[in-house]
Amino acid sequence: MTNHSYTPKGVCSRNISFDIDDEGRIHNLSFAGGCNGNLKAIGRLLEGADAKQSADILKGNDCNGRGTSCADQLSRAIYEAMGI
Repeated sequence: MTNHSYTPKGVCSRNISFDIDDEGRIHNLSFAGGCNGNLKAIGRLLEGADAKQSADILKGNDCNGRGTSCADQLSRAIYEAMGI
């Protein structure tokens, strides 16, 4: 299992941390800052989920016309971690 840390851009959260196991599944997802309840829910929903599939679903999600969101930034973090 490898740990990854990502500094999001253009959103309220300041850091995204998660692990990806050898089977490509997400574990221990957490956000620093941002909408606490919603981001905790994302972490719970994605626990054990396929990382690439999750990133594909979250990609392009927009928050208030910013052109990105914490979910979109998570997708970018996952792609980066997977070398995609």
